Amino acid sequence: MPPHELREIIRHGLLSFPVTPFDAADNFAPRPFQAHLEWLSQYPVAGLIVAGGTGEMFSLSPSEIVDVVRATRAVAGNAPVIAGCGYGVRMACDLAREIEAAGGDGILLLPHYLTEAPQDGIADRVRQVCNATKMGVIFYNRGQSRMSVEALARLAEECPNLIGFKDGTGDIDTVRRVTALMGDRFSYIGGMPTHELFAQAYRGAGMATYSSAVFNFVPETALEFHRAFKAGDDAACETLLRDFYYPFAAIRDRKAGYAVAAVKAGVALRGFETGHVRAPLTDLTEEEVAMMQALIATRS
Repeated sequence: MPPHELREIIRHGLLSFPVTPFDAADNFAPRPFQAHLEWLSQYPVAGLIVAGGTGEMFSLSPSEIVDVVRATRAVAGNAPVIAGCGYGVRMACDLAREIEAAGGDGILLLPHYLTEAPQDGIADRVRQVCNATKMGVIFYNRGQSRMSVEALARLAEECPNLIGFKDGTGDIDTVRRVTALMGDRFSYIGGMPTHELFAQAYRGAGMATYSSAVFNFVPETALEFHRAFKAGDDAACETLLRDFYYPFAAIRDRKAGYAVAAVKAGVALRGFETGHVRAPLTDLTEEEVAMMQALIATRS
């Protein structure tokens, strides 16, 4: 898919962030993964971001990420397939090429590993990855990989396949500067954990859509919120926040890493094989799984 087409497709629609299931031997389990994707396919989304944050990209090997892309492409039909990509710059460039060869349409470039870096170094990593692939590249502004609006503007001129800016920092000032200066040059994607909690504030900063992790297990609720969000129906958004999202956040906030583990537990409660989360994350306790089950029962 040409990058400019991908940019327009993802500009306003909800994006799905599927979990990655593992089998009893802790290997990627493609069949349960595809079964879950096929269930989700009955609900309209703008694209799939596989092997991303919710998909535990940080615990996958590069070859597993490529396997996830192949498994997705086999059942995704015409839906855009975007994959998490990252690690060191050489690894990220190699991985981008392999994702493209496996049928990916784009990549979400996650932060580099461990070290802090200056703006020109962060920009050079993005530049090298963009040059390594013909796919559309979405920059994930998060962690130690945060880019200034000035650096982003320079990259926009140099890298036509840099099509998106996803933010997971909560820095609304920077987000607003980016959206105001860059205009339609990028698609803007909200990327805070459980982004529905922040979506209305980000909308005011010019960020028109987001990726939803809870879509994994309550797709009807995720789409209901997104419709209200797009319509500017803040009263409906606030009802859903009160009745579902804040109770979910109370479970999520019980332990670091539960933004992923709670979603995976939710998928399992909907009847799909997921396996455990990989270290350094930990699974929910039995008590917390019961809390998730009671919450899901209010929405299904």
